[in-house]
Amino acid sequence: MTRIALLTLSLFAAPLAQAQTAPAPSTPAQSAPEAPTYASAADAATQARDLAARARQAYPRGSATIDQPLWKQAAAAAEAAVKAEPRNAGYLRLRAEIYTEVGFWRQAQLGWEAYFQVNPKAGAEEKRAAATALYNLGYAAYTRNQPSPASALFRQCLTLDPQNVLCASWAARTALEGGQYTQAQELYAQALRGAPNDKSLAYFAGLAQKAGTYGPAATRAFSRAYADLDAGRKPQALAGFQEAARSAPNFIEAQREAGRLALELGDADAAVNAYQGAAGLPGASAADRYNLALAQEGQQFGLGAVQTFRAAYARYAAGDKAGAETGFAQATAQNANYAKAWAWLGRVRYEVQNYAGAAEAYGNAARLDPNDKTSAYYLRLAQQGK
Repeated sequence: MTRIALLTLSLFAAPLAQAQTAPAPSTPAQSAPEAPTYASAADAATQARDLAARARQAYPRGSATIDQPLWKQAAAAAEAAVKAEPRNAGYLRLRAEIYTEVGFWRQAQLGWEAYFQVNPKAGAEEKRAAATALYNLGYAAYTRNQPSPASALFRQCLTLDPQNVLCASWAARTALEGGQYTQAQELYAQALRGAPNDKSLAYFAGLAQKAGTYGPAATRAFSRAYADLDAGRKPQALAGFQEAARSAPNFIEAQREAGRLALELGDADAAVNAYQGAAGLPGASAADRYNLALAQEGQQFGLGAVQTFRAAYARYAAGDKAGAETGFAQATAQNANYAKAWAWLGRVRYEVQNYAGAAEAYGNAARLDPNDKTSAYYLRLAQQGK
């Protein structure tokens, strides 16, 4: 019986779609190992299934990659089976499934396309697997700033699996960034039907309805900034939100996101600039004004001290005077010139009849702010022990 040579992976072992790189420089010539052989296509397929089963047992769940020896051997055996019988739907599906399981998305895409050509009546399970490959390829293209290929891949994904929320949401995102606002709204609605409680989807669905007033440049900058934020790249995200706000000063969501992230990053000046923009718009909220005041106070005393003070005040309002005293003391340690923090430290101490401690705190508050008549009044009382 004709023996079938096992294919090596040198022809198709490119990096995964998520992190494609240039090919490594060639190494000095070495003698290639002798390729294993199989007695038949069926034997190769059996070996591929056995190797895949062994790989699932040998490697931690969720860690499968084409670089792991057992998975590499399984893929090679599946390739050998397909080469011997290229119209065998079972072997084509096996190969595509292996590439999908290891996340070798480009080979998975090609594998599923070959399978569908032989079996055009494939079931929903196979189509969902193929859609997974298309989604990952699309997302990789999106991260490489290739919106047109990304959009096409997400659309292909939805053709195979219309219920795929990830593909619908990212197809919507690329449409939104491309200025195709009507399509974006339709796609976000499609995504929300599959995930009605997804707050991020609802947020972007609302944004798509207003995006026409902001323009494509601002909308794209905002969307890309949001992707940076999701990936943990906060400085880049802040720059993106600021760019969106500059492109469309009426873009209140961009102003808010820039302000919120600036506060998180400790940039009081950027936060003031953003929240001033938001507070001046018709849709400004009490939270926008609160955050503007926080940022302005942070410019004077440092955001860390102000945020510590406000957290302490929240504890005081909740009845936790011990926790409030600790917080107010921490705020004064962060900035010894923070008169308001000293005044509230005096108050909480006075209320628990720690008159010596209250006198010390009120004394600092009155010294730092000579116009603070309340602190001066309670300083006298604390000094008298009453």
